[in-house]
Amino acid sequence: MNLKSVFVIFWICFFGGSAEAQDTLKIVNHLHDYQQQLKGNPNMQLVEIVKAIPSVKLDIRYATKNNFTGVAVYSQARAFARKPVVDALQKVQEELKKQGLGLKIFDGYRPYAVTVKFWKVTPPDKKAFVANPKAGSRHNRGCAVDLTLVDLKSGKALEMPTAYDSFSEAASPTYQNVTPLQKKNRDFLIKIMENHGFTVFKNEWWHYDFNGWEEFPLMDIAFEKL
Repeated sequence: MNLKSVFVIFWICFFGGSAEAQDTLKIVNHLHDYQQQLKGNPNMQLVEIVKAIPSVKLDIRYATKNNFTGVAVYSQARAFARKPVVDALQKVQEELKKQGLGLKIFDGYRPYAVTVKFWKVTPPDKKAFVANPKAGSRHNRGCAVDLTLVDLKSGKALEMPTAYDSFSEAASPTYQNVTPLQKKNRDFLIKIMENHGFTVFKNEWWHYDFNGWEEFPLMDIAFEKL
């Protein structure tokens, strides 16, 4: 068996297709369809976050091997979100700047195919931390962001109860066995995000869903095409 054959088998086993789920879900997977939606509703636009808010920091782990899968699942280190989501994040950033703080973005819009990959590689006892492809993810709708806070002067992230993408009980936004500083930082982040139209995910202090996400369709278009 040659190297190319081994790679193909690995790709199929690790990243398997999403055709079965797509048969039962309405997923926008053609650029033309997305562009047509934009004509009817400008809020459907997937905006590159750093272009709209240049002061935000990016740490796109899924474009590196430094994530729970151990491989890069994005070919580009970019983050997108729907226009109303980015508008809200801009207001958060402006408010944080007054306190010498800012946002660091880990992830935004996530193509549906990546959600399928995550589901396949996540152990059964950890699947509460990843979206089931049968319903899709708020990330697939461009209406969820993974983020944290940074000190603008030092550039360092504020201390939180866990690292990003921790599959642990301590990642819950209501977990109590944390230090006073960790609780202060976590609760401050949750509060400012809630004030601007987001809801924290029950298992992850870093994951925020934009209120009204139901109005936006699931998508499976790669970053390179946006």
